[in-house]
Order: sequence, then C-alpha cells, then structure tokens
Amino acid sequence: MAIITRPLFFLILIFTSVSSFAALPTAVKGEKLPSLAPLIKEVSPAVVNISVSGASLNQGAQRFSGLGSGVIIDADKGYIITNYHVIEKANQITISLVSGHQYKAKVIGQDPQSDIALLQIQSDRPLVAIKFSDSDKLQVGDFTIAIGNPFGLGQTVTSGIVSALGRSGLNLQNLENYIQTDAAINSGNSGGALLNLNGELIGINTAILGPNGGNIGIAFAIPANMVKNLTQQLLEFGEIRRGILGIKGGEVTPDLAKSFDLEVTHGAFIYQVTPNSAADKAGLKAGDVITAVNGTPIKSFSALRAKIGTLSAGKEVSLQAIQDNKSKTIKVVLGGNTTASNHSVLPVVFEGATLSDSETNQRFVGVNVVKVSPNSMADRIGLMQGDVIIAINRTRISNQEQLITAYKNIKSMRALNIMRNNRPIYLMLD
Repeated sequence: MAIITRPLFFLILIFTSVSSFAALPTAVKGEKLPSLAPLIKEVSPAVVNISVSGASLNQGAQRFSGLGSGVIIDADKGYIITNYHVIEKANQITISLVSGHQYKAKVIGQDPQSDIALLQIQSDRPLVAIKFSDSDKLQVGDFTIAIGNPFGLGQTVTSGIVSALGRSGLNLQNLENYIQTDAAINSGNSGGALLNLNGELIGINTAILGPNGGNIGIAFAIPANMVKNLTQQLLEFGEIRRGILGIKGGEVTPDLAKSFDLEVTHGAFIYQVTPNSAADKAGLKAGDVITAVNGTPIKSFSALRAKIGTLSAGKEVSLQAIQDNKSKTIKVVLGGNTTASNHSVLPVVFEGATLSDSETNQRFVGVNVVKVSPNSMADRIGLMQGDVIIAINRTRISNQEQLITAYKNIKSMRALNIMRNNRPIYLMLD
C-alpha cells in the first residue's frame, strides 16, 4: 500500500558510464549533446550530507542515528537549511561537503510546523551557496533537479518535472503547500535541494509517496519562498512569529460554488471571521472566497493557511477575494500570536517553556509548546516541543491567560491534558 514517508535520506542518481552505452556519440552533426554536468558541477558543493545522533527518551534513552541532506544558503555565514525531522532530538549534527570536509553544526532555529531547521557551521575554507528562486512563478511542467543523500550513498543527482503545485492533505505537518515532482527521491534525500535549470533553489525535498519508503515518482518539496520567509524570521527573531489572518474556512467545492452562485471553482472559502482580527479589520466577511495572496493564486484553504503561516506577524499582504460576487483587492496587516499580558506571570512549573496561543484553524485549540529548554522545570515535568496544552484537569483552556487562571483556581493535584502526536496524554504536576 502506498504510504507517505518523510525520508531521512534524499538524493538523485547520475549514471556516468555504463559499458552498454559506451558507443553512444558525444555530438551530433558537430553539436555537443545537452548535459546537466556543468550546472551540477557548479551547485553540488552547496548541497551537504547530514548525519545525526542522539538519544530517544521515549525508548529508555536508546541511542539513535540518522542521515539526511541540507542546502547551504549563505556561504559567508555558513547557514544551512534542512528539514526539522532530519535533526529532531539530535544532540550531535555532522555536516559533510562533497569535497569530503566535515564540520559540526549548531541549530540556529527550527519550525516543526513547516518542517524547517536552520543550521550553521564555521569553516575556514570558502563555501558555496545556492540562490533562492521565486517559487511562486513555478509552473507544472517546469524541469527539476534533485540533489541529496539517498540511503547514505553520498551525493546523488536526479531530474524530473514539476508534477503539481499546492499539494496538501498529506498529514505530515501543519503547514502544507508542497511542490510535487517526479524526480527520483528516496529515503535520505530529506532536506536536500530541488533546483531549476538555472541552478536556483525552488524547494527543499521533504517527503515521498510510495510503498516502504521507495520511489514511485511522487515526491514533495517545501517551496523556496516559504523557506526564505521562515529563514528570515529565524535569523531575525530566533523563532517563528507566525502571521495570523483570523478566519475559519474550508475548500471551495462544486456543491458550495453552486449554492453560493460562485463563478470560481478553487479558493479558500471563509466560514467565520474572528472579531477584531486582522481579517475583520481589513473588511473580510464570512462567505468571501480568497483566490490569491500577493498575486499568487490560491487553490485551497490549506494553501492559504500555509502561505499566511509562513509570513511574519505585522506583514502587510494583498488578498484577492470574491466578496458579494465581485472581485476585490483587500490589504491586510497580519496579526500575531497572543501572549500572556505583562501582569500575568506563568507558574514556575512552566519555566523553560516558550508558549504561544493557538492559531486560527489549528487542529487542537489550546496553548502551543513552541520550545522547551533542556533540564528546565518544563523539561523535567515532561513537556515537549510540539505539545498542545488543552486543559488542566477537566478545565479546558484556549490561551495562556486561561492556563494561568485554571492553574491558580485548582488547589488539588493538577494534571495537564496534552495533545502529543495527535494523541491525548496527561502530565501530573504535583
């Protein structure tokens, strides 16, 4: 059965010399045959192999190791982009260049929701970086080149085309707006580069659809523009300050389009607008259909959520919307995560945890655990990055203010009700 996997290895294969092809000509009528070799020679030093090791606390501190890929995006500062799932829980990360040189890497920032991590290495040798393309200009049928480290074989190159755009619903991460490609990608290519024929980065290879993790020509990459937006936030703030529009909605289906007499067949249909949200202030209303963000067409609500979720709070965006059967351009200044007010102090038990309130359309409503510092109080009680606190005992909470109030009001033994990996668990506090 076909399954979705997030490989810890990625790459592509170049077949350079096979005896049965030895007689093939290198030129036809004096013209050299086309080859990707010059381009690959130029960009391959910017794609790295990543090996990680650590200990899994969920398995009795059992040691683990893994392999993946990464892309150098800043040669001067040694910044490398990879997938969050490649370096998740690792306490040692080793970067290997195609030249054979190796470096220890440190994590600058990470975002589990989009599956992106930013690393840095210090090198006394010149590095090579890959330039970002404008992935919003991609079209189905554009050629693609994938470079990575499949099955730990070492740097490998494959090619294909853009098979589809705006893919979502794979249940890999909360923010999904993938590029689909048929370039051969396998386990270990995760975090590797998807390039255009100019050698520019169009995406970070992230997942494949196939039996037992094998390649069947369906692979997915995070678009370069999403990666760029997230990277800029990690470098500026050390975290993701995710923009929030303030709506609930769904897909435009044929039945919905017929019921509302809509002329569009794709887009994000707004069911509800949160009062005083960015959307409310900009004039968006329930029943509107958002069809584009900053001039880029939006085919689904998932694509809209991914677009907005990778932009920073406070950023102005231009939305194309169908409102009252008329097409309108609406400017919106995105809101941000709500934090506990200054006069409200989190209980000491949460010391070491970075928390944020639930985002619009988040699957579980509560308080997100964005980060947990090692050996902190929050770490010792068992909180983990990615947890969503939804209740204390039987008191449901939806933000940090309610978390603080519920904690203070409950005088007996307290238990945090948490959603972890889509499953409910309880953590006993005292």
